[in-house]
Amino acid sequence: DAEDHGKGQRSPKLCGTNYPVSIAFIVVNEFCERFSYYGMKAVLTLYFIHYLNWDKDLSTAVYHAFSSLCYFTPLLGALIADSWLGKFKTIIYLSIVYVIGHVVKSVGAIPDVGDSTLHIALSMVGLVLIAFGTGGIKPCVAAFGGDQFDEENTEERTKFFSIFYMSINAGSVLS
Repeated sequence: DAEDHGKGQRSPKLCGTNYPVSIAFIVVNEFCERFSYYGMKAVLTLYFIHYLNWDKDLSTAVYHAFSSLCYFTPLLGALIADSWLGKFKTIIYLSIVYVIGHVVKSVGAIPDVGDSTLHIALSMVGLVLIAFGTGGIKPCVAAFGGDQFDEENTEERTKFFSIFYMSINAGSVLS
């Protein structure tokens, strides 16, 4: 953890390299987050039209409202991290919000759970939680990853960002 640096403590390294162990968790978490986000988003309009029986205009409008919220919430994530919780706690707490959003959204898609009003309510609550989760962690993860490296490990930090963005794109493409 970057907070340990300067106190005489060293972070454990990954397989004898200068990469902190935390980097593996950051890269895998980001891959999974992008995989789940784009996988869900790819079928979202179809879900609205065929499962919730909305017309194409409403489905498209809600899809774009959700996408817009996902682009707005990084401002909130940055505010939370910079003025209240810090990057690490913001990532942890909003990742939990993100997962809860996916669970709520998934429960809303179970045919035997309630009526169409409950399906819509759960789906919308789930989407809002997903938007806050994904947007909230977005401004923190890359900076937190960079913070894991000592100043003398600039080459490793540069390679980390290449691997980090490759994992984001791999998760997006594979979804």
